[in-house]
Amino acid sequence: MTRTDWTREEIAALFDLPFTELVFRAGEVHRAHHAANEVQLSTLLSIKTGGCPEDCGYCSQSTHAETGLKATKLMDVRAVLQAAAQAKDNGSSRFCMGAAWRNPKDRDMPAIAEMVRGVRGMGMETCMTLGMLTPAQADMLADAGLDYYNHNIDTSPERYGDVISTRTFEDRLDTLEHVRDAGINVCCGGIVGMGETRQDRVGFIHALATLPHHPESVPVNALVPVKGTVLGDMLADTPLAKIDEIEFVRTVAVARITMPQSMVRLSAGRESMSDSTQALCFLAGANSIFTGDKLLTAGNAGDDKDAALFARLGIVPMAAEVKAELEAAE
Repeated sequence: MTRTDWTREEIAALFDLPFTELVFRAGEVHRAHHAANEVQLSTLLSIKTGGCPEDCGYCSQSTHAETGLKATKLMDVRAVLQAAAQAKDNGSSRFCMGAAWRNPKDRDMPAIAEMVRGVRGMGMETCMTLGMLTPAQADMLADAGLDYYNHNIDTSPERYGDVISTRTFEDRLDTLEHVRDAGINVCCGGIVGMGETRQDRVGFIHALATLPHHPESVPVNALVPVKGTVLGDMLADTPLAKIDEIEFVRTVAVARITMPQSMVRLSAGRESMSDSTQALCFLAGANSIFTGDKLLTAGNAGDDKDAALFARLGIVPMAAEVKAELEAAE
């Protein structure tokens, strides 16, 4: 039975384990619940960039940031589907679409639903991240067949207010509840390397691992400090600007042990990680990466580089299961 009653003390004890012992335990948990040496390739597309009124300290798309990023309108549905088809040709089985909104307007929902239906019709797993949702909007996405909705808690409840002031930690949980109630899988994780302490990382994992249902998908991001953002400027040229890679692997391993059935996604910040660190993350239970040259607005390791790494490690891309589900429903 999957536990949702983890204590902070238990999670802190996992973080404190000798590194090789922690990674070994995480690998055992991973193999008990997931296929070894299979990693899902995902592609993330920004379908509406910039102009977001939220003040998330890490985000270049916030109107509070001075990054020179120009706001765009919502992409045309056909352009999104073309990008999805290209991603599928490049080996991705999951297509994620992100819009820089505090919350979507109801007038945009029909186009969003059309994107979901179109991508899913290609046999790809779908994910959306659009900000906060109302119950009605969540239901509309569910009706379109959305597989996952991403809404990160970002950090520990105690640290949250230092990163974002325009919405509360509870606001995040409310949207997760609307998504869960609509029958959509939850994708929820956060960012490490924002100047937080080990205790904050314990609190971050604890908040996820004690939800009534674990998120089916847990992205673990390493901060990409962008000049012009609050955190990017604050951490620039300090030792805090980059999380220790061993500590990052520890965070992945603890996420795997506490949420054994979740997909643990190695997300932003991978471009600056060594191949060895990424290999350790896979050993510790990460089983999904974002591939392609861009992650929303940040640079990312490209398809060719990922294919070369997979070949060296003997890892194979996970096959899509959505098509089989669709065929079964016909």
